Amino acid sequence: MAEELRIVLLGKTGDGRSSAGNTILGGDFFEVMSSPESTTHKCSVQHNKVNGRLISVIDTPGFFDTRLTEEQLKPEIVRCITECSPGPHAFVIVLRAGRYTEQEMAVVKKITESFGEEAFRYAVILFTFGDDEIDDDCDTVEEFVETSEELQELVDKCGGRCHVIDNRYWTTAQKGYRSNKRQVDKLLKTVDKMAALNGGSCYTNDLLEAVEQGIQAETARLQEAEVEKDEEEIKRLAKENIHRVLMMILGGVVGALLGALFGLVVTALSDPASKTVVVLLGTVQGTIAGVKAAKHEKSIKGALTKAFQANLCCFTDRFSKDTD
Repeated sequence: MAEELRIVLLGKTGDGRSSAGNTILGGDFFEVMSSPESTTHKCSVQHNKVNGRLISVIDTPGFFDTRLTEEQLKPEIVRCITECSPGPHAFVIVLRAGRYTEQEMAVVKKITESFGEEAFRYAVILFTFGDDEIDDDCDTVEEFVETSEELQELVDKCGGRCHVIDNRYWTTAQKGYRSNKRQVDKLLKTVDKMAALNGGSCYTNDLLEAVEQGIQAETARLQEAEVEKDEEEIKRLAKENIHRVLMMILGGVVGALLGALFGLVVTALSDPASKTVVVLLGTVQGTIAGVKAAKHEKSIKGALTKAFQANLCCFTDRFSKDTD
């Protein structure tokens, strides 16, 4: 059992994703807006101890929501990559229980198309607004899933893993099916079982591993330079610096960024003979140092690491000059 669980929440704006994060963590950690239009589309992370174990939840800004622009999504996808490195223990796909419109089905289709096979091994579905559908006709979430062929297909891709909560009506009950506490306990047990099936490790890929190495290196550099700052502040600054550099290296098309996070790009480029730098760094937009450093590498991880190191060096040099 991992000492810390990192959970990435995915889903459409308005389906109760941030509220689900609060339910999982057992408190008011994420800001919850009254309407989807007023929601700030930012990636954020919150932590709390649940049953004696640290849980970190990364709330994403509706990556699969067709209403958001690419310019809104790009920095937040990169922030998610930074926050969840070296990788999440679970992708929790948050969907609203209820009658599915074309918009909801478009989100489900986009998730299915964006996930690589490896990412699905770490995915679980969490339905919200459970009180609307768990009734005399559907006693369990499994029965509800059976009412939709598309939902059943998505749940099957996630190994049959699905749970249900209700952020409004199931907060006080401590026993029985309609209890958020019971459902969250079951969800966390599912995540632990999922990790065990995957060799006890979190989901990761070359991109996430390279980012984690960069964060560790930048943390070590800041520890030497920023002696007056505490450990938590140094880690935050390191991640901020990494985020800026990653925006230079990976500031490309949203589809490619999601593919890099969920394993599609990395899987497709597993052949060392492929044009790694062209595909992953082709939209660098002027970060010549990174391209030159990476172009002779034959592995994806090597290319990412060298490009990252070169750009971080340039960034920190410029940052130091600006603050002198």
